[in-house]
Amino acid sequence: MGDRGRLVLPAEIRTKMVLNPGDRLLGMLEPDGSLRLTPYEAVAEAGAGMFADVSPERRLTHELVAERRREAAREGRSK
Repeated sequence: MGDRGRLVLPAEIRTKMVLNPGDRLLGMLEPDGSLRLTPYEAVAEAGAGMFADVSPERRLTHELVAERRREAAREGRSK
């Protein structure tokens, strides 16, 4: 863990999870104290069926991921 509380994931894990710079992860603390990391895209895909009837011609998952990437880019510029 870095001095600012950032975690570094080894290259092997990033490769297996197909992570790229700027990708966002959802972190959940498990009851046993372990940390579960899930890419936002996977979380969005899991819930995609809930909104299928809202707008079947739009991919809300892709819109969410694009929005998160824009936010990450803005955060990167503001530092």
